[in-house]
Amino acid sequence: MGLKKWKIYSILGIACTVGAWNAGKSDIPTLIPTEVTSGLQSPWDLAFLPDGQMLYTEKCLGLSILDAAGMKLRLFGTQDAVVAAEDLFCEGQSGMGGVTLDPEFATNRFIYVYMSSNQNPEVKENHVVRLKLAEDAKSVSDRQDIITDIAYKNKANAWGEAGSHSGSRLRFGPDGYLYVTSGDNHNGTIPQDVKILGGKVLRVDRDGKAAAENTPPEGADPRIFTYGHRNPQGLTFHPVSGQAFVAEHGPNHSDEVTALVNGGNGGWDPKPDAGVMCDDGYCGYVSNRRDGRLTAMTDTEKFPQALAPTWTLPDSQGMGPATFVTGEAWKDLNGALLVGLMKTGKVMALTFDESGTLINTQELPLPVSRYRTLVQHADGTLYYATDEGAIMKLVLQ
Repeated sequence: MGLKKWKIYSILGIACTVGAWNAGKSDIPTLIPTEVTSGLQSPWDLAFLPDGQMLYTEKCLGLSILDAAGMKLRLFGTQDAVVAAEDLFCEGQSGMGGVTLDPEFATNRFIYVYMSSNQNPEVKENHVVRLKLAEDAKSVSDRQDIITDIAYKNKANAWGEAGSHSGSRLRFGPDGYLYVTSGDNHNGTIPQDVKILGGKVLRVDRDGKAAAENTPPEGADPRIFTYGHRNPQGLTFHPVSGQAFVAEHGPNHSDEVTALVNGGNGGWDPKPDAGVMCDDGYCGYVSNRRDGRLTAMTDTEKFPQALAPTWTLPDSQGMGPATFVTGEAWKDLNGALLVGLMKTGKVMALTFDESGTLINTQELPLPVSRYRTLVQHADGTLYYATDEGAIMKLVLQ
């Protein structure tokens, strides 16, 4: 691929980039992918206990744990789990998604998962569930569904199957709050509707109550941190500033990494403008405008104050997971933001200067794969899960 230069605009101290990436060179470690486990069914996310044991989710099976000896145990999910989740179901892109540990796990043993639930007999929903992990890590108890009303796509439409665009990433921020991503369900009105928990990033406490500092628009659900999103599946926090970032793939164009600001609007509005017709009222892949222009991923004409993307890929490559990596072993990538591109099977590294301006992007020399999650272990090692059914780690040399 030929080199192309970035055009960079400084917006609120964050660089908004347009065009193909600059394949700039930097001093990076040798990355040696090493298999941790394989033979999994659609692994989605993972998290580490303080003792090194690894929790992981599989979309259609549930939550499992992998111990130091390589033994697997399904803790919560299908009927063969230690604790069955009778309401868990797998449909389309939905099922068991994100998993994360409470910041005070050492004392409360709380873990959290994002899952599709049919508890409600009238309509399926996405839930955030809190569980308590036993001291021996061989069972869970005290299930609490701390969020039960995240929008779910109950029926297929012209744009995709039921269960599409559920978001599903969970991460605790450095502020101690739980952040939750949700998708637009291929529904034209959901992203800008601040009363519905779809196409949003939520910020709540461990009981699912809104963070007191949230500043959504007047009349909005108070749990909303940002709105106007498409289907964010990458969620991470800057290692110095603590600012939240999301990564999401666009509608066949404009994959975006975006730095979030409390109360901000991501600018995604796939409902048709007056006089425009779209199948099922969703113009996400076509045009919502009378002039025929494609629906903008971040529509700054409608929403001049929309959150400016930190990085944009004009040709959508399925941007999904994201994490910052830190540590001297990463050399020039210390502090870089890594994002996985599921469609093209790449991992990109975004590096920033001290002011937070994006200065370089480059593709990491890794095998082509559908990267579903990227998680850095406390020892600095990067672990990742792939749709092909493996969990891997990168040995750095």
